[in-house]
Amino acid sequence: MSTLIVGLVSAFAAALVVYLLTQKKVEPTKEVSPSQPVVVKPQINMSDPVILDASAKAREIILEARDEALKLKREAEEESRRTRGETLKLEKRIEERQTVLDVKTANLVKREEELSREEVDFKEQVAGLTSQIEKIALLTKDEARQILLTRLDQELTEETAKKIKVAEEKIKTEADRRAKELIVEAMQHASTDYVPEYTISTIKLPDEDVKGRIIGKEGRNIRSFEMSTGVDVDLDETGEIRLSSFDSVRREIARVSMERLIADGRIQPARIEEIVEKTKKDIEKIIHEEGEKLAHNLGVYSLPLDIINLLGRFKYRFSYGQNMIAHTLEETKIGVYLAGELGADVDVARLGCLLHDIGKVVTGDEGTHVELGVSLLRRYNFPEKVIDCVAQHHEDKPFSSIESIIVNIADSVSGSRPGARVEDYEEYIKRMTNLEKAAQSFKGVRGAFAISAGREIRVIVDPGALSDAESINLAHDIALKIEKEQTYAGQVKVTVIRETRSSGVAK
Repeated sequence: MSTLIVGLVSAFAAALVVYLLTQKKVEPTKEVSPSQPVVVKPQINMSDPVILDASAKAREIILEARDEALKLKREAEEESRRTRGETLKLEKRIEERQTVLDVKTANLVKREEELSREEVDFKEQVAGLTSQIEKIALLTKDEARQILLTRLDQELTEETAKKIKVAEEKIKTEADRRAKELIVEAMQHASTDYVPEYTISTIKLPDEDVKGRIIGKEGRNIRSFEMSTGVDVDLDETGEIRLSSFDSVRREIARVSMERLIADGRIQPARIEEIVEKTKKDIEKIIHEEGEKLAHNLGVYSLPLDIINLLGRFKYRFSYGQNMIAHTLEETKIGVYLAGELGADVDVARLGCLLHDIGKVVTGDEGTHVELGVSLLRRYNFPEKVIDCVAQHHEDKPFSSIESIIVNIADSVSGSRPGARVEDYEEYIKRMTNLEKAAQSFKGVRGAFAISAGREIRVIVDPGALSDAESINLAHDIALKIEKEQTYAGQVKVTVIRETRSSGVAK
């Protein structure tokens, strides 16, 4: 249709061109006066080639437009016929489907009516049977339902109880087995190769001459050594020196000092004191290194310096004959393993195990090692969970967390396994410590050392604070205090040592 319009427009344009061209050929036929109106008639020369050519083109355009219009008409008619045919087919399919739907709907309505009738019949049958059952059983429907539910509930209760009992026995057996496996695996993880020492150290003498120099003139060297170190020295006839003391730190200082004196060869009171003082400082460094080593081996870092030094004293401390570094290493490994397996806080369990016995190396304060340990950790602001582990590891207080229980179990496993502890040393150490504290409570006492398993106590006094007479009275007062306050077998000898020295320097 658009092509037809274009053709018509083109024909009109060609005709307009012809008209305009004819206008250019108009000329006046005669002269006229200015006062008269002139009427000019157009003169068209039909033989002009331009007009002929324009006319031919116009005819061609008109013919083309007519042909195009006929073509478009035919195409439109064809499209109309095709569309009408498709519409008829679609209408026919719709009619067929509608017929099918009508049939199905009718069938459904019929089936629904049949089901309704069947439902009514079924309800009537159920009602009749229910009535007959009630007459036979002399029970209503609600009563029969209640009886059935009661019997079912009893059967289910009995069955549930049986299953619960079986499950509990199975869980208990499995729990016992798993607990044993956990303990065994924890002990395997905690195996240590540390060989503990006890209360005696021995030193092999190279020859008898060294033995004489150690004793000194009238025994002054050996007395000076015992006074400086606080240990009991026993010279064996087999060529050995035995150093005994309940305090393992003192005993280690004495052992190292004796070895250095033997190597140096200059054994005299002044040299003995000098060597002992130097050895004490060296042992303090060793204690710090041991504490740091223990903490790092267990994965604990950045502890306060005082705590590390106290941990280092575990190297020279025994609990019921069990070396405390060995015990702490073993217990902490057990606790960490158990905490990991049980899903507890491993870091809390690790610190709790590491620090649970730290009160045993705290000196100068009164109280049990649990109380001393708790007080120490509070001063250094340790987490409350860690403090609870220390406070509860002997069940002095109820357990407040699974980590506290783990520390208690790990401590028990390490301490109670065969061969871990051979004798009750706690009371022995406590008795020796109380003897020394009794002597140190008097004014003017510079040091006190319990030796010979508590049968003797040596008291070093300040010669500037006490006279000889006062020293004699002091020995009597100390003995009286021990007699009244301490419990012991046999007797305790009190030896008060007051020694003055004068020295000068030649220049």
